[in-house]
Amino acid sequence: MATPTVVLLPLWSAGHLMSLLEAGKRLLARAGGKLSLTMLVMPPPTEQLAAEVQGHIRREEASGLDVRFVHLPAVEPPTDSRGIEEFLSRFVQMHSPGVRAAVAALPCPVAALVLDFFCTALLDVSRDLAVPAYVYFTTNAAMLALMLRLPALHEEVTVEFEEMEGAVDVPGLPPVPPSSLPNPVMDKNNPNYTWFVYHGRHFAEADGIIINTAAELEPSALAAIADGRCTRGVRAPAVYPIGPVISFTPPPEQPHECVRWLDAQPPASVALLCFGSLGFFAAPQAHEIARGLERSGHRFLWVLRGPPAPGARHPTDANLAELLPDGFLERTKDRGLVWLTWAPQREILAHAAVGGFVTHCGWNSTVESLWHGVPLAPWPLYAEQHMNTFTLVAAMGVAVAMKVDRKRDNFVEAAELERAVKELMGGGEEGRKAREKAMEMMAACRNAVEEGGSSDASLHRLAEQLYKGAVVSTCDHELC
Repeated sequence: MATPTVVLLPLWSAGHLMSLLEAGKRLLARAGGKLSLTMLVMPPPTEQLAAEVQGHIRREEASGLDVRFVHLPAVEPPTDSRGIEEFLSRFVQMHSPGVRAAVAALPCPVAALVLDFFCTALLDVSRDLAVPAYVYFTTNAAMLALMLRLPALHEEVTVEFEEMEGAVDVPGLPPVPPSSLPNPVMDKNNPNYTWFVYHGRHFAEADGIIINTAAELEPSALAAIADGRCTRGVRAPAVYPIGPVISFTPPPEQPHECVRWLDAQPPASVALLCFGSLGFFAAPQAHEIARGLERSGHRFLWVLRGPPAPGARHPTDANLAELLPDGFLERTKDRGLVWLTWAPQREILAHAAVGGFVTHCGWNSTVESLWHGVPLAPWPLYAEQHMNTFTLVAAMGVAVAMKVDRKRDNFVEAAELERAVKELMGGGEEGRKAREKAMEMMAACRNAVEEGGSSDASLHRLAEQLYKGAVVSTCDHELC
């Protein structure tokens, strides 16, 4: 019999695609040659995104790794979506015929279909083909607990969450203030919310959920999910925590300019400010950041991006004359670096000079920080980042709280950033505890993925389950 293949279906954004591909590579290594990998590639909706995806695929193909890439036929993207979550979910749903045809045409047994968590509308395809289906959850167990709980919360809370009395009950977490809920659930009349409830309901239909966290990072949330407290009356899905899923590439022969600048700084003395692939600031907020950093007295490396071009989503390289106060660069030249384009965040976080991270709290950035034992000051901007912030501060204790005005487009005053940076870089008790906890989490992350660690054991169980399922389910199946 041909080697059974695990079919991966990611979204096209780097944070989703590369995370799922890395998880697939780890599964491949753990399976010891018993499984192969196939990735279905949805044509992204813009030329820029398509070029980025092709770049990722070319690099993977050049690496010699045994991954088969199958390009799905293009579909016309929806033009009337009211938000990114609705757009993604509907766009994925439109690929259902192409996914069904591609999986049915594979020349080998299919061990499982592993879907990005925005792709639950395609669980029907796996049922039609009698193929096991797993959801890959790119973010954390706290967010998964909320999404599994959301269908019941929808019935229990009849007003907008912001209007309810008290906190939101999410098993495995401290009481969640409504102001910490993710963007897509803040407006129940918006289709983004409807789709989040839809995905939360359908997670339970999967054969399992593979998640980018480790048992030691979020024991309470994982226990609540496993015990069925988040899906009362509905079967709790099997959960496989295999994280942190981080792709490590060898550093370039010539270090990046940011890394060379860090080489000249004392250990743990630099605050890194970096806000992800979609994070940017207009001049009023950038001026506040500059004033806060200047008054903090601490060293900093600030990756500053400018607003997107009209009609685009991705930031542009910063125009420093527009975004910074007069004289700021000159006054801080001996202790700060403002970098106005892409920067190698992973290499920077790995550097001994970095002592704290002011971040948008995307989960990939968060686990990179924890891997290196760097405490955080969360500044959530979009998606599930407000929920991540709550988890890092209230549940995990690895972050210093910072007041972010959600009603003013997540605005932070200069004085508040100054206070948070001082606390993060050595101020008082809150900063000390966050630094200690971040070092504990660093050890937990590294132990989890070592041979015999909790994530390695979870990956081993998953590989065995997939192989066993493939052999049993494909013996008399039309895919053989």
